[in-house]
Amino acid sequence: MKKFKMRTIILWLVCIVVLLSLLFTDLLVSRSINDNSIRYEEEKALTVARIVAQSEIVQKGLNEKEPEQVQQYANDVLQAADVLFVVVMDMNGIRYSHPNHELVGLPFEGGDEARVFEDEEYSSISEGTLTTSLRTFTPVINERNEQIGAVAVGISLEHIQQMINQNHRNIILGSLLGLLVGLIGALLIVKYIKKTLYGLEPPEIAKILEERNAMLHSVHEGIIAVDREGKIALVNKSASKLFEKAGLPPEPIGMNVTEYLPMNGLERVLKTGKQELGEEIKINDISILVNRVPLIVDNKVIGAISTLRDKTEINELAQQLTGVKLYVDALRAQSHEVKNNLHVILGMVRMGAYEQLKAFILDLVDHKNHEIGQVTDIQDAVLSGFLLGKLSYARECGVRLSIKSQNVIPKSKSVDVNHKIITILGNLINNSIEAVEDRTIKSVDVVLSFKESRLTLEVKDTGPGIKTNDLENMFEKGFSTKGEERGYGLALVKASIDDLKGRITIDTFSGNGTTILVEIPYETEENFID
Repeated sequence: MKKFKMRTIILWLVCIVVLLSLLFTDLLVSRSINDNSIRYEEEKALTVARIVAQSEIVQKGLNEKEPEQVQQYANDVLQAADVLFVVVMDMNGIRYSHPNHELVGLPFEGGDEARVFEDEEYSSISEGTLTTSLRTFTPVINERNEQIGAVAVGISLEHIQQMINQNHRNIILGSLLGLLVGLIGALLIVKYIKKTLYGLEPPEIAKILEERNAMLHSVHEGIIAVDREGKIALVNKSASKLFEKAGLPPEPIGMNVTEYLPMNGLERVLKTGKQELGEEIKINDISILVNRVPLIVDNKVIGAISTLRDKTEINELAQQLTGVKLYVDALRAQSHEVKNNLHVILGMVRMGAYEQLKAFILDLVDHKNHEIGQVTDIQDAVLSGFLLGKLSYARECGVRLSIKSQNVIPKSKSVDVNHKIITILGNLINNSIEAVEDRTIKSVDVVLSFKESRLTLEVKDTGPGIKTNDLENMFEKGFSTKGEERGYGLALVKASIDDLKGRITIDTFSGNGTTILVEIPYETEENFID
């Protein structure tokens, strides 16, 4: 099926509506004008007939039977009134006046004059000596209230028809002018609508709307949009779920955004026209990260849109990414160490230094056994493998890293808890290694302990210690004493400890190192007995 453009549809619609309106108007007005024209001519003829009937000249001429004065008077009235004829007759129907002087004195013709001699006033259409005409009859009454004759005034039907045709032509011209005005108005409306809709056709707008709705409801982030009055105009599925999770009504369309979300900040964006990114708000104890952006069209703010994301999900994702990064760093350190050892072995083989090679391999095996011995009490393979990687990384950095378990560390019941422990240990060990790199004694000690469903992590270094001023800000995101693009590790440590409902204790002395103690609740697998 062919789809017509909006311009064509509107033009055709306007033409049809205007034409139908003008057609019905023409029919109704034409009929009314026809009736009014005939009625007007009747009234005109009746008025002329009454004037002539009441004339003293006419009454005197009829009483004295002198048609000459009546003929002269009737012709004067005929010219002044612009009618077809003015005929005065006596009670016998004999003419006392007529446009044709030769017919004066002869009987009136037409056959419709009988009723006037019965003192009746009326109009009729009949054909006389001149042509078919509209005739109006009125009796002539003398001073004694006696009828002494009658007056007939005629108006040509051709004249009436010419008047009707002229009125009809005026109606048609007016209708055509109305159609032209309608077309011009339609073109202006189409131009305005096309400009407002950026030149898009209705099918294109419908397609864009469907695509927009599909995209808005498919994204994981919650989206809420308001108009310039602050009324909520749009909420996608993710935002509805988030609001429902926070205990708010899931369908807030049409509500004032300040009443629905008092801390939303969108009204501020509507006033300032400036975007606000990465702000954190709380809705009924649920932390949400919010971005707010004004909607600007033709340099005017017509609304605002906000994206919302559950901070818990972001924290979990960040922690998982951090854990993966720590895994990669540990594997990279072990890979470098193995590669270096292989180069040493290859060199000794080429030199034929087999005794030295044997001693080197035995020392390497003893070293590995020592390192493995440090994590044998840790039952979680991922955590123990991660700590082995940290041992290799510390050795590459020239730092002595010691890992001790005061008792058996069982495997955690939750994989998420394991990720958070790796995030905590990884960042604390990395910070301690960096802290002792410039020290004479480069030593980091890690102690793990499990007792009564609580896991204790202790990281101790021989670094320069932490300044008192830095202690207050060290867990803030982005705070670092090591330059830009740093300061996220300890913020993740604090967030992980808070999520696990644990606690952290810091003992530090200037020039004498730092000890960090972390205690967290720790649920083990069912087959472990404490």
